[in-house]
Amino acid sequence: MKVRIDPGRCQGHGRCYDLAPGLFGEDDEGYGTVLGDGTVPAGGEQDARRAAANCPERAITVVKEAEA
Repeated sequence: MKVRIDPGRCQGHGRCYDLAPGLFGEDDEGYGTVLGDGTVPAGGEQDARRAAANCPERAITVVKEAEA
């Protein structure tokens, strides 16, 4: 499983990196960024889905490895 952020949709609310700090960080302007290559480690699936569900702009996509 991987996560992605659409930078065109992200408005910098910060919910992703508050809810899943192991998967997301912030850039210099406070917009969400994906840490590493976006691979969700074992046990992190729930955090990835929670972050995606709580993004008000729906900028986060969670994809299975076969789709990535």
